[in-house]
Order: sequence, then C-alpha cells, then structure tokens
Amino acid sequence: QVVLSRQYGSEGRFTFTSHTPGKHLICLHSNSTRTAFFAGSKLRVHLDIQVGEHTNSYPEIAAKDELTELQLRARQLLDRVEQIQKEQNYQRYREERFRVTSESTNQRVLWWSIAQTIILILTGIWQMRHLKSFSEAKKLV
Repeated sequence: QVVLSRQYGSEGRFTFTSHTPGKHLICLHSNSTRTAFFAGSKLRVHLDIQVGEHTNSYPEIAAKDELTELQLRARQLLDRVEQIQKEQNYQRYREERFRVTSESTNQRVLWWSIAQTIILILTGIWQMRHLKSFSEAKKLV
C-alpha cells in the first residue's frame, strides 16, 4: 500500500506524518537515463528522517503563531505528553502481538508433545508385539 508518492526535480523536501505504527519503507528512484559511471556525474541523496517530538521546530512555531514563552512551554509539554501516550499505545500493541505469538507457540509445542507421546506409545506397543511373536516363533517362551 502506497501511503505517499511524490515527484521532484533536482531538489525536493517534504514532511510526512504517519498515523499507523509499524514498519514503513522508503523507496527512492531516479528517472535519469544516464548512468553515473559512464556520464561522470554523481547522484547525491541526503535523507534526514526525524521521528517523534524532535520533528517540531518550536522557534518556528512560536514565530508563526506569535506565542509567548509560557504558551510555547505549555505547547512543548502537551506535545511531550502526546508523544508519551503514542509510545504507550505502541507498546500495548506490541505486547498484544507478542502475547498472541507466545500463545500460538505454546499451543504448537503442546500438540507436538502429544504427537511425540502417541508415537512413542505406538512404537512401544509395536515392539512388544513384535518381540512376543519373535519369541513364540523361536520357541523361547
């Protein structure tokens, strides 16, 4: 599923906020027909990925919204509380996935143990019958 697709010229900048937890893939490609090896040119890519509360530039926000120092500090605190809440929700989500995986693994181990026990019992019964018939055939018993 493509969440964001953008095309730029020789330079570009964008900001993206993800609303879902999990892995996100970033795919970059050049539409240039020249290869860098033969043409002697270079392709330079600078990727600056910021995650969490570090993505906000508070001096720019204060200048744009004309906030006082106290209002700016309150906004920073609210953003930090929101970030902590998001992290807690993410950890709950991860714990739930881990619990489901653990329960599935435990169930598989249980069934595998039962199967092994049944195989061992059947093998023992077969060996006892085989030894009994062997002993009777050789007239040892």
